[in-house]
Amino acid sequence: MGHRNHLSLSFLSSSLGLLLLLWILPGCSGAEGRLAHKLFRDLFANYTSALRPVADTDQTLNVTLEVTLSQIIDMDERNQVLTLYLWIRQEWTDAYLRWNPEAYGGLDAIRIPSSRVWLPDIVLYNKADAQPPASASTNVVLRHDGAVRWDAPAITRSSCRVDVSAFPFDAQRCGLTFGSWTHGGHQLDVRPRGTAASLADFVDNVEWRVLGMPARRRVLTYGCCSEPYPDVTYTLLLRRRAAAYVCNLLLPCVLISLLAPLAFHLPADSGEKVSLGVTVLLALTVFQLLLAESMPPAESVPLIGKYYMATMTMVTFSTALTILIMNLHYCGPSAHPVPAWARTLLLGHLARGLCVRERGEPCGQFRPPESPPSPQPPDGGASPLVGPCHELRCLCHQEALLRHVATITNTFRSHRAAQRRHEDWKRLARVMDRFFLGIFFSMALVMSLLVLVQAL
Repeated sequence: MGHRNHLSLSFLSSSLGLLLLLWILPGCSGAEGRLAHKLFRDLFANYTSALRPVADTDQTLNVTLEVTLSQIIDMDERNQVLTLYLWIRQEWTDAYLRWNPEAYGGLDAIRIPSSRVWLPDIVLYNKADAQPPASASTNVVLRHDGAVRWDAPAITRSSCRVDVSAFPFDAQRCGLTFGSWTHGGHQLDVRPRGTAASLADFVDNVEWRVLGMPARRRVLTYGCCSEPYPDVTYTLLLRRRAAAYVCNLLLPCVLISLLAPLAFHLPADSGEKVSLGVTVLLALTVFQLLLAESMPPAESVPLIGKYYMATMTMVTFSTALTILIMNLHYCGPSAHPVPAWARTLLLGHLARGLCVRERGEPCGQFRPPESPPSPQPPDGGASPLVGPCHELRCLCHQEALLRHVATITNTFRSHRAAQRRHEDWKRLARVMDRFFLGIFFSMALVMSLLVLVQAL
């Protein structure tokens, strides 16, 4: 019985305590709200936001600036304008906004609209926006010791000198300079918090990779004023993501440039040597037009533009050389013989080095072409006289037959010499094809490797 009474008393005391707590809490919240209103009225009774909040007019007000990069909205290379989304935090001490927390129920911080307090006139010096800066309607955090913290988001459009000489493997440096517009260094001093802007909340960009955003403080004297003006410059270090440009613009050009020298390997009788070079040149022209649309304008020619021009020049020269070599190939039997120096240097040493040989001739062994034989008259060159003989078995008839045989032999030898001259010109054309195939293929390979190395 005593134990049951004890449980009833415990349950009753707990219920009364809970009801008392629920009755006290709204009163505390209401008291805190009333104290905040009283504090606000007391602080701003004689406060003005038009003057610097310093106790002494000669005292310098220190402002700490902290920038957080959130997103790269746009990089306009044509107009050289960088658009960013930033979070800007400014901290300073207001000498007229201080109170004793004990006098206001331990209230040590309040949040009030930023329009009610003095704000530093820190602006972006190199802004590229024609619109006036819009004031952010955010609150400031005011502490009992006068410390004011103002966090405001901002979309900035700043001028940035874009250098695309190494496009699409370029890196850019864009500076954002913040400073007071009307207060000199003796009245307002601005300093960065830390050595760089914060990238903790940065949203990755599909085209640019951020390498860092270091901060640097400067003190400059302008021609209009004698007093120094401090400012803080945040330098945004960017590197372009070149994967899309390599896949869509560079690799097709590399493959086409490696295809162009193969025109020297086509047989001349196929009739497609010149048409292959012209087709490659037209394909490069189309890609050059696509590149011109996606490439920003600049004073200097970008790297990929130089590569395109060098490749088109190489293809043009290779097509012109192909036409000249085909002219050598189609030299007819009436052409002059191959000169002696070309026979020795090109058909001898160069053909042996390039393994250009006749059918059945092993590589590395060269048999000099025979000189065309000159026609020889029969029997020492003296044509026998035909006597007035009407007998069938007379020797004069046999001598006439020998003369006809000698004429046929000389004609055959002349035809064979003409054919050999034609074969020599065709072989010279093959040697030149093989030689220029190696030269132009090496040039295309070296140029492509030099450009692709920039992507690594």
